[in-house]
Amino acid sequence: MTTEARRKVLVLLGPTAVGKTNLSLELAAAYGAEIISGDSMQVYRGMDIGTAKITAAEMKGIPHHLIDIHDPQDAYSAAEFQEQGKRLIEEISERGKLPFIVGGTGLYIESLCYGFRFSEAVADEAFRQEQEEYAEQFGALALHAKLAEVDPASAERLHPNDRRRIIRALEIHHQTNTTLSASHATQNKESPYDLCLIGLTMDRKILYKRIEDRIDSMLADGLVAEVKSLLERGYDRSLVSMQGLGYKEIAAYLAGEMSLDEAVILLKRDTRRFAKRQLSWFRHMKGIDWIDVCAESGFSENFAKIRTIITRKFIDAP
Repeated sequence: MTTEARRKVLVLLGPTAVGKTNLSLELAAAYGAEIISGDSMQVYRGMDIGTAKITAAEMKGIPHHLIDIHDPQDAYSAAEFQEQGKRLIEEISERGKLPFIVGGTGLYIESLCYGFRFSEAVADEAFRQEQEEYAEQFGALALHAKLAEVDPASAERLHPNDRRRIIRALEIHHQTNTTLSASHATQNKESPYDLCLIGLTMDRKILYKRIEDRIDSMLADGLVAEVKSLLERGYDRSLVSMQGLGYKEIAAYLAGEMSLDEAVILLKRDTRRFAKRQLSWFRHMKGIDWIDVCAESGFSENFAKIRTIITRKFIDAP
């Protein structure tokens, strides 16, 4: 057994707005952990309100990694996250601390936990440009429909506005005659780490109300001004970062394409759908201990449940 195989890794995952941040801070303090952010949007500098990014003061001295590491014009990928995450797990473990992955981006978290091999299909710029032009001419839904024809499972997982990932999935099928979803299905499901995976969930109606309340808070905290500032600094709406929830809707409002009320309704709807996709992804992962953090459960009760799971996995296990 390699040294890497003996590394203990704690993981806290769940949909947006379920309450991962507060629990993660208490758990990190209790177990001497350093947090690795498993969020595909919090890597971007200057994108704070719309990503619900934790502030330095809120971290309470707990080290956090993979936050504010890219400018918005630089696309970030699951492969890059995996590479950086593997290095961080080693470094944190060598310091005598517990690596603790916290987030809601399913592909990122699963690829790191299980050492996914990413497609060897190389970039085909001509094919990508062809798909970009198709999307410009016929729209995002038409491009998404092309993917649904050849890879319905990936189309179900990807939002129609996630043009970069849709084109990459089409590119993989074009080059290899296999689908991205088939590649995911054949991935190694044995982890090189000693994992403790904890998932947070709650009643769907309660979760959706929390999502809507969070978006209202983001608007009150200055989401519109944040998006306006990014646009004024030259970050184009077509960037991967600017296609994130909260940014594309508010950018459309600022461009005069819809009213603010319409943008907020769209953002709330799309965020609810995003949470549903997150839960669907996590439900297909094995070995997750789920905690229902419903409104009736107090923070202390949920914290105690999680500590029991960690004790059983990391301490009581032979």
